[in-house]
Amino acid sequence: MAVTQDDKALLALYRQPDTREKGFTEIIRKYQERLYWHIRRLVVDHEDANDVLQNVFIKVWKNLEGFREDAQLFTWLYKIATNECLTFLEQQKRKSAVSLSDVETGLSNKLRADNQFDANKLEWKLQRAILSLPEKQRVVFNLRYYDEMPYEEMSRILETSEGALKASYHHAVKKIEEFIRNG
Repeated sequence: MAVTQDDKALLALYRQPDTREKGFTEIIRKYQERLYWHIRRLVVDHEDANDVLQNVFIKVWKNLEGFREDAQLFTWLYKIATNECLTFLEQQKRKSAVSLSDVETGLSNKLRADNQFDANKLEWKLQRAILSLPEKQRVVFNLRYYDEMPYEEMSRILETSEGALKASYHHAVKKIEEFIRNG
């Protein structure tokens, strides 16, 4: 899927030395909210999501010149954001020298610390269920459920076959259903 006309115009602005910053600012303006919520669903905490988002845009700034436009700009940005989230979560595991389940418990605790948290509300149960998923299933579930991303696009972002992604999503849904029923 090629870059949209809007994105072509933004990239053209970016590629001109005198309008480079304006082009980049417009790209940020267009995509930052969608990327923020994608990141936030994976790392949970608002401050962490902002930090990861900032790292994403630093990487985008450094690498946008080499963007070949053979994929949508949005897909490329999501790939960077997803990789940054996975890197962040991996660093959290190493920093605390604990197991993945301890990191997931930490994410769940951050969720519970939210002053809007109500364990009896379905949306909070859903969030806790999503956090109980293995990392890769959580990414696939979020991309499909919240972002309604087609498997083909997900496949490009995560560099995994569509079949594996469909299986991952199916398993994630089953685990979430069970969590909500029993939890």
